[in-house]
Amino acid sequence: MIQLIVLLPLLAAIIAGLGNKALGKLPAKIITTGALFISCALSWPIFLSFVAGDGQAYVAPLFTWIQSGSFDAQWALRVDTMTAVMLVVITSVSSLVHLYSWGYMDEEPDQPRFFAYLSLFTFAMLMLVTANNLLQMFFGWEGVGLASYLLIGFWFRKPSANAAAIKAFVVNRVGDLGFMMGIFGTYLVFNTISIPEILEMAPSMAGSTIGFLGARFDTMTVLCLLLFIGAMGKSAQLGLHTWLPDAMEGPTPVSALIHAATMVTAGVFMVCRLSPMFETSETALTVVTYVGAATCLFAATVGTVQTDIKRVIAYSTCSQLGYMFFAAGVGAYGAAMFHLFTHAFFKALLFLGAGSVIHAMHHEQDMRYYGGLRKSIPITFWTMTLGTLAITGVGLPLVGIGFAGFYSKDGILEAAYAAGGAGTGAFLVGVFAALLTSFYSWRLVFLTFFGKPRWAASEHIQHALHDAHGHDSHAHDAHHDDHAHNDHHHAPATGTGGYHPHESPWVMLVPLIVLSIGAVFAGFVFHDQFIGSEGGIAFWQGSLAFDSHLMHAAHEVPTWVKFSPFTVMLTGLAIAWLAYIKNTDWPQRFVAQFGVLYTFLLNKWYFDELYNLLFVKPAFAIGRFFWKFGDVGFIDRFGPNGLAALVVQGNKVTRRLQSGYLYTYALVMLIGLAAAATWAMTR
Repeated sequence: MIQLIVLLPLLAAIIAGLGNKALGKLPAKIITTGALFISCALSWPIFLSFVAGDGQAYVAPLFTWIQSGSFDAQWALRVDTMTAVMLVVITSVSSLVHLYSWGYMDEEPDQPRFFAYLSLFTFAMLMLVTANNLLQMFFGWEGVGLASYLLIGFWFRKPSANAAAIKAFVVNRVGDLGFMMGIFGTYLVFNTISIPEILEMAPSMAGSTIGFLGARFDTMTVLCLLLFIGAMGKSAQLGLHTWLPDAMEGPTPVSALIHAATMVTAGVFMVCRLSPMFETSETALTVVTYVGAATCLFAATVGTVQTDIKRVIAYSTCSQLGYMFFAAGVGAYGAAMFHLFTHAFFKALLFLGAGSVIHAMHHEQDMRYYGGLRKSIPITFWTMTLGTLAITGVGLPLVGIGFAGFYSKDGILEAAYAAGGAGTGAFLVGVFAALLTSFYSWRLVFLTFFGKPRWAASEHIQHALHDAHGHDSHAHDAHHDDHAHNDHHHAPATGTGGYHPHESPWVMLVPLIVLSIGAVFAGFVFHDQFIGSEGGIAFWQGSLAFDSHLMHAAHEVPTWVKFSPFTVMLTGLAIAWLAYIKNTDWPQRFVAQFGVLYTFLLNKWYFDELYNLLFVKPAFAIGRFFWKFGDVGFIDRFGPNGLAALVVQGNKVTRRLQSGYLYTYALVMLIGLAAAATWAMTR
C-alpha cells in the first residue's frame, strides 16, 4: 500500500510530463488528480489506524541503492506515526490543490506540464517523509527544491517569476550545504546513515567532542546545528527566509502546496524526525528556540504592512513555522507536529481562498483595490473567514472548544511557558506574534470583503473591462509589485465602473469547503493524540522524542497563560476593526506618525538590501573580474588570441612548403640530411 501511495504521483507525473500536449489537457488532469486522490484514500486508513492505537510501524524495502564497504544505503519506505501524519497532510492538500487547479488554471495552455510538476512535487515530498536513511531523505529534500524551482518559475516568460525561482533555488542551496555537511558528519560519527540506528546510538554520543574548523566542539551540537541549517533553508527561518515571499510569483495553487504541505514543512519534519539527536544537545535546542522565536516575530511584523493578499499569507506561513520550530526547541515535538498538521488545513484554505478572490478580481492581488466582496463571492468569504478564525486561534480557553489553531498554537505557547529558560522568552514573543497574527489576518478580511468597493482604481480591472468590450487583450499573469505602493495611499472608492466580481466555479469551491472542515475540526478531534500527556505516548509510539512530563506541565500552566493568546487575539481583532472598518483614516495617521517604522517593515527589515550589498554585488563583482581579466584578459589573450593564433600563423607559413612537386620534397630531404651530417661531424 505504501508503495502505491508514494509511486502513483511519480507515475502520473511521468505520463503527464512526457505526454504533454500530445496527451492533452483533460487526460493529463484526470491522470494526475486521480492518482493523488487514490494516494489520499490509501493514506487516511494508515493515519486513522495510528490514531486508534492499532497502527504498527514497519519498513517496506524496495532495493539496494548504494553499497560500498561499510556504507549501505537501502531504498526503503518507513511507515510510523510521523510518516502517517505527513502522508495525510501531503496527499490531502495536494489532491485538493490538483482539483482546485482545474478551475484556476483553466485558461493556461500548458496545463499538462503544470500538473506534472505538481505531482512530481508531491512525490518528492512523499519520498522525504518515508525515508529510512538520511541519503534517501536528501533525495526527497533536493526533489522538492527542484520541483519548487520549476513551479515558482512556471510562467517562465515573466522575468520576475524566473528571478524568484532562481532566488529560491540559490538560497536553499546555502541551507542544503549545511544539511549535506550534517549528513557527512553523522556518517563519520555513527558509521551509518540509517535513521533508526542513528537515533538509537545518539544518546551514547552525548558529551563527546569532534574536530571541526580546527577546534574541538561537542559532537552532537555540531551535527544538530548543521542539520538545522538545512531546515532553516527549506522552512524559511530568519536568515534564509528571503526566498519565501518571492515564491508568490508562481501560480496560487503552487503557493498553497509549498506553504501548507510540502517544501516549508520539510525542515520541521526533519528536526522532529531526528529529535532524539537534538535532545542530546542543549545548545542546539536553544539555537532552534531562538531562531524560531525570532522568525515568528520578524514575519508577523512584516505581514502587518503588506498589501499583496498572497504576501500577507506568505509571511503568515513564515511566522507560523517559527512557532513550530520554537516548539521543537523547547522539546514539545508533538506540539510542533500538531501545529504543522492543523496549519496545513487552514493555510491551504487561506491560499486557495486568496486564489478565488484573485480569480474573481481578474488577477488583481492588491487588497487596496478590493472591498465589499463578501456579497459577490459569499462562499469564498465564509471559507476564508473560517480559515482566519482558525489561524488566529479563536476558542474558549476554560471550556476547551475552538478552531484548529486554538488547540495547536495555544498548545505550543503553553509548552514554551512550562519549559522555562529559553522557552519563557519564546512564550512572550509568541504571544506578541499572536496579536500581530490576529491583526494582519483580520486586516486582510476587512480590506477584502468589507467597506466600499475600490475596484475602479485597479489597472487590472480596467484592462479586464477593456478586453471584455472587444479591444486588444493583455496577459495578466503578472501582478502589481506591492512595493510600488504604500499602505496609506488607499485607492479611492470611485465606484465599480460597471464591474461585478463573480464567484469561482465549483471545482475551486469544493476544495475550500473540504479544507474548512479541517480548519474547524482538526484540532478538536486530534488534540489528545498529538499533545495529550497520556494519549501522546500511545500515538507517537517512539517515532519522536515525546516528553509526557512537559505536556502534562503545559496543561497545568496558570490561567493567565491560557488566556493570554485569547486576549491578544481579541486585541488584534479590535485594532483591525477600528482601523479598517470604523476609523479608516487610522492607517494614514499611523504612517504619518511612525513613517520610519512603517518603511522599515515595508522593506522587510532590509534583509534583501543587506544581502544584496554583502553577497550579491560582491559575487557579481568577482564574476566580472574573472570574466574581464581572467577569461578575456588572460585565457583568451594567451589562448585563442595568443598561442592558438601563433599556431595559425605558423601553419600559413609551413603550408607554402606543401607544393606537391617531387623536387621540392627531395630538396627538403637533402637539406635535412646535410643538417644531420653537419651535426654528426660537429659532435
